[in-house]
Amino acid sequence: MAVSVLSGCSSAGSAAGGPEAGLDDPAKKEIAMQLVSSAENSSLDWKAQYKYIEDIGDGRGYTAGIIGFCSGTGDMLKVVERYAAARPGNPLARFLPALRAVRGSDAHDGLGRPFTEAWAEAAADPGFRSAQDAERDRSYFDPAVARAETDGLGALGQFIYYDAYVMHGYGDTDGTVGFRTIRREAIAATAPPARGGDEAAYLNAFLDARVAAIRKEPSHSDTSRIETAQRVFVREGRFGLETPLRWRVYGDGYRIDAR
Repeated sequence: MAVSVLSGCSSAGSAAGGPEAGLDDPAKKEIAMQLVSSAENSSLDWKAQYKYIEDIGDGRGYTAGIIGFCSGTGDMLKVVERYAAARPGNPLARFLPALRAVRGSDAHDGLGRPFTEAWAEAAADPGFRSAQDAERDRSYFDPAVARAETDGLGALGQFIYYDAYVMHGYGDTDGTVGFRTIRREAIAATAPPARGGDEAAYLNAFLDARVAAIRKEPSHSDTSRIETAQRVFVREGRFGLETPLRWRVYGDGYRIDAR
């Protein structure tokens, strides 16, 4: 059984990674990116995923980049639009009409191998990597962290919200359950800390709602990113996302050690 290991920043004795640090702390954000990558790409090396692109057969067209931007959902289009604004005439810009046309479907019309090759090649450009980073933060990371802070959650809860944003999106779509509904169901079950609730109880309620959402999607039926990863951290009381962290996703073991 493979175990992937990276060193992380211990939360003890560090102003940057202190026990009160949230996910907007660079050390905590790095851990969050590694955790997401273990589930999305079976690797802790999230920075190697800028060039990743394939159709995984989930009805969302191409899935690509550091958090799985999709041609069918439109966030891939936003990345390429950002890149085109920063680098006019870049090799991906000519695919903008096709990306707009396939939004909302799993079609590859006007894309195909020329597009996937251009995407992988563009990953060598810091401007393209910055476009991915910016879209990740605008559409997923920043709103997830802000909502978690409003609900009184620490770094672990902020990561749990962020991972849900990445996998499910904010709103419901045809055949899927989004973050908004998952959170509403969790709050109906138990109050979050900001409303006087227990953090562990609330996070478990959120994870229960998320498992139910995952099981409604045949393409995302595996719940190990919840049951043998995030649920483990809640059980261990790592509400500040303190290292060392050890977890399993899809049967593979991972750990981030303190340093």
